[in-house]
Amino acid sequence: MMKKFLLATVALIAFAAPAAAADLAARPYTKAPPMIAAVYDWSGFYIGANGGWGSSHNCWDQVPAGIFIGSDGCHDATGGVAGGQIGYRWQAGAWVFGLEAQGDWADLKGSNNSALFPGFFTNQSKIDAFGLFTGQIGYAVNNVLLYAKGGAALTDNRFNTYFTPTGVLVGSASDTRWGGTIGAGIEVGFAPNWTAGIEYDHLFMQDKTYNLTAPNGVLFSSIRDRQDVDLVTVRVNYKWGGPVVARY
Repeated sequence: MMKKFLLATVALIAFAAPAAAADLAARPYTKAPPMIAAVYDWSGFYIGANGGWGSSHNCWDQVPAGIFIGSDGCHDATGGVAGGQIGYRWQAGAWVFGLEAQGDWADLKGSNNSALFPGFFTNQSKIDAFGLFTGQIGYAVNNVLLYAKGGAALTDNRFNTYFTPTGVLVGSASDTRWGGTIGAGIEVGFAPNWTAGIEYDHLFMQDKTYNLTAPNGVLFSSIRDRQDVDLVTVRVNYKWGGPVVARY
């Protein structure tokens, strides 16, 4: 009796298995949902820090009473810069537009032996700080932004003349000077709200005349200075705003 029951059970399983397999094969295929790509959004306010290197090219003319008597030579004032920036960007498709203000401490210093009075006087220029107020236009490839910028610039300057044999200061002047700037940079979003990049700026500063006075207030000389500044800085920014946008 038990033998007949086992044979009947085996036969039933053998009959039911193909039918179950047929049911499984008949299930419809469901397509996987499309993947969603995260696209970086450059819109929003940002604030950050920067640091790098600068060089100010200065050429002096001696112009007592406004009369040109000759070129007194040129020199490069070089050194480090460090500061911060704040701005706002908005993105339209792949194009990014922005406004930014930047202020930096600087230690750009250089000098040359006087071309008109060699061996007697040394001319020195120093930039203690600078500021940039610029508009930007850029092109974004997801989290990589290439941009150009331009606007106004100012430099905080000091000009000194020393008596070369003794190193005594014989004349000085200081001034904050306005000009223009153009630049370009590349920036990368490395986290949802953080970006880092490198930037180059060239400052076109207007020619300007200065009266150098001795420590006792007596006029020593009048110079006309021509100045251009080159800056290379590394920047890190923190941005407010939606860092990613879903795109199918």
